Amino acid sequence: MDLATFWFILIGVLWVGFLALEGFDFGVGMLLPILGRKGGLSGSSEVTPEKAEKRRRVLLTTIGPHWDGNEVWLLTAGGATFAAFPHWYATMFSAFYLPLLLVLVALIVRNMGFEYRGKRDNDEWRRNWDWSIIGGSFLAPFLVGVALTNVVRGLPLELPEGAPPGASEFTGNLLTLLNPMSLLGGLVIVGLALTHGSFFTALKTDGGIREEARAVGTKAGLVTAVLAVVLLLWLGLTAGTMWSWITTVVAAVALLAGIWFNIQGAEGKAFTATMITTAMAVATYFFVLFPNVMPSTTNPEWSLTIENAASSPLTLKIMTGAALVFTPIVLAYTAWTYWVFRKRLTTDHIPAPVSVP
Repeated sequence: MDLATFWFILIGVLWVGFLALEGFDFGVGMLLPILGRKGGLSGSSEVTPEKAEKRRRVLLTTIGPHWDGNEVWLLTAGGATFAAFPHWYATMFSAFYLPLLLVLVALIVRNMGFEYRGKRDNDEWRRNWDWSIIGGSFLAPFLVGVALTNVVRGLPLELPEGAPPGASEFTGNLLTLLNPMSLLGGLVIVGLALTHGSFFTALKTDGGIREEARAVGTKAGLVTAVLAVVLLLWLGLTAGTMWSWITTVVAAVALLAGIWFNIQGAEGKAFTATMITTAMAVATYFFVLFPNVMPSTTNPEWSLTIENAASSPLTLKIMTGAALVFTPIVLAYTAWTYWVFRKRLTTDHIPAPVSVP
């Protein structure tokens, strides 16, 4: 295996890390208006506004130690693409400039919600920041799903006369990106994040929130399973390979297994299953994409490939050395963080709100 192929695989692993870890953060954010409302999922009047606020704080506390670290996977994936495949990075950011800008805005606004909602003991203040968390938690995975599906599906690329291979330019517009397959890809990522977040919430909480999260996870998982099967079959029938069909089947089986485990109350196994589903879905995308990094729908010869979009061998060698040193360190402290904050939470663990002067 040459270094360019190694970095293509590693970038796929980074996307798995982002969607599997930040994915449940997005899901928990989307659960705020469902599990954190007055009365919870059932709408019972037995839950007071104070209790509802504690439920929302329980949800946010489950991801409090993790969300900012999980976002680093996205930054690392972007940085690795820039360094290992500069032509891919340049063309992708040219094509997806507005969607990627909106992703960053969604993440920034969402993160502000995490940081600022507790700064004032005021219901309207917290409610407004909650909506920033909810909106960002939906918009970011949706746009990421649209962008990734467009990359795999292919874009109108044109190689200027006299330009070397790998210098293809995007010739479409925003409407080009809003095609049915890519919009479906965005919905699948949102649905998977909601399911994954529900299973994580059930794993990390106890009491009423735990039971309600399991109920949401089952419903969201079934809808997501249908959408995901349609999407992956569509991709497979368009440009599938033997390996992409294998990962498609594994992804589908893992998601159905996760739903079954969730119904049985085995939250840890359910969460692990959706982790596998996410990994196999990303693997399917990259198997369909290989050996291209950005196919051209205009002329296959103008596609960006692993070979013509890669950096110099020396650059790839230096990057590989750095990755071999620092990747184990990152994985080790990430695993340690999850181990330290492994206990379940209930509303009894949440103190009264305190305003920051």
